[in-house]
Amino acid sequence: MAPSTHTVTNQVPPLVGYDVFATDRALTEAVERHLAPEILPEARRELGALGLSAGSAQAQRWGAQANENPPGLHTHDRYGHRVDEVEFHPAWHRLLGHAVSAGLTDAWGRPAGHVRRAAGFLVWTQAEAGHGCPLSMTHAAVPALRTDPALAAEWEPLLTSHVYEEGLRPPSQKAGVLFGMGMTEKQGGTDVRSNTTRAEPLAGDGEYLLTGHKWFCSAPMSDGFLVLAQAPGGLSCFLVPRVLPDGDRNAFAIQRLKDKLGNRSNASAEVEFDGTWARRVGEEGRGVRTIIEMVAATRLDCVVGSSALMRQAVAQAIHHTAYRSAFGGLLIDKPLMRNVLADLALESEAATTLALRLAAAYDADTDTERAFLRIAVPTAKYWVTKRCGAVVGEALECLGGNGYVEESGMPRLLREAPLNSIWEGSGNVQALDVLRALQREPQALNAFLVEVGKARGADHRLDAAIKGLLTELADLDAVEARARRLVERMALVLQGSLLLRWAPAEVADAFCASRLGGDWGSAFGTLPHSLDLASIVERARPQER
Repeated sequence: MAPSTHTVTNQVPPLVGYDVFATDRALTEAVERHLAPEILPEARRELGALGLSAGSAQAQRWGAQANENPPGLHTHDRYGHRVDEVEFHPAWHRLLGHAVSAGLTDAWGRPAGHVRRAAGFLVWTQAEAGHGCPLSMTHAAVPALRTDPALAAEWEPLLTSHVYEEGLRPPSQKAGVLFGMGMTEKQGGTDVRSNTTRAEPLAGDGEYLLTGHKWFCSAPMSDGFLVLAQAPGGLSCFLVPRVLPDGDRNAFAIQRLKDKLGNRSNASAEVEFDGTWARRVGEEGRGVRTIIEMVAATRLDCVVGSSALMRQAVAQAIHHTAYRSAFGGLLIDKPLMRNVLADLALESEAATTLALRLAAAYDADTDTERAFLRIAVPTAKYWVTKRCGAVVGEALECLGGNGYVEESGMPRLLREAPLNSIWEGSGNVQALDVLRALQREPQALNAFLVEVGKARGADHRLDAAIKGLLTELADLDAVEARARRLVERMALVLQGSLLLRWAPAEVADAFCASRLGGDWGSAFGTLPHSLDLASIVERARPQER
């Protein structure tokens, strides 16, 4: 019998059963912009199918289940033999399987592969972000392995496969594999040159035995790992398979799984190497140079992943306020709430536009675009990942108490938000990397300035911001202490330039007025009231048009 004390009213229907791709105008326009006409129809079909899957009730259930049932470590079997296996909920495998089949580890060998993959990654990880880690590392391992043609020939077809097979078996017996990475050690963190893991050469060409400890090894159930260790010739890169060609397990002792703030569905482990067989990748003593392309690709995924979190948070906030009434009307129609939503939408669109521009630079693969990426990737990684937590926190507040409960999904987004700012080098590391490029690679700065200069003259606030940036760049003495401020300005100028070229006038105008023109407060919802805020919010609303 139904209780008679009250009737439930003014509650918001769940945001479910929608196309995550088609209802994201910033993303769909970026895909159309960066793909050739002959590729676009196929890409639209692929991304549309993925968008419908990501917005389905089924995918949302998988995401919730994978986080409510985090992975568990089994170090030994019942007889006392080490097995070092991580057990995942079936939902995790379904998420990974769908992602791999959609080509989210396959970018390097197909036309416009990076834009198509980045768009798909942004769409699919809105359903659940944790499984994006092995997807990202598998995708990013390809350029590092290409330094050794024999290894690339053996592994690349498996890394880029659209088939996901769980379980540890010899790679030759699998139709597709996943890769992880192990660089971080207790004593050094990001300072990988202080690593103490040792690599002793064997008689076989390029074969070594590793001894040491990795303090953070994400996705330890993967089939192989790229790791750094000290060889006789210096810090070098190695490929460590979990299963050896003869079917025996490699020495890969998982000591424990990390108890993390967010990213609960994904396993991150401490692992011990003790006589662990490995193949060298690249030359001895050139480990950082070998693995740096993998790091750069995963840094771009940090930008894309943060863009996905922001987009989902903003979509939830706008959806909620479009149905929730208070003080005599819908929240979305209240001027102050509209200001908050528009401000959040600007941040989300700027992030998405920048992420897809970087992916397009990977596809172009020219000297100019490679120089641009050298400085734009750490700049974007610094700024976009930093903005993610602020955006998600404010979006959660738009839902009020409804957003603070787990069933809304917003707490999971908020816990996930800091991750991409820490992974692959935290904020200071990115800022210092930008400084390194400014001081050592003039072609990178030139490519960056050419890019932002493409919108010069379109808005006086951008012109003034470029002029101020050039003044700062002219004085790099004692610049380290102000590196964050400099990189922030570079990111905002780049985003403003891109939006002026490609976004609707109301979006570009609002961004330049607030982020570049100084007409903005210290919190979201402080845009100039004279702007066309309603159009900005409507553009970001997650509904079919």
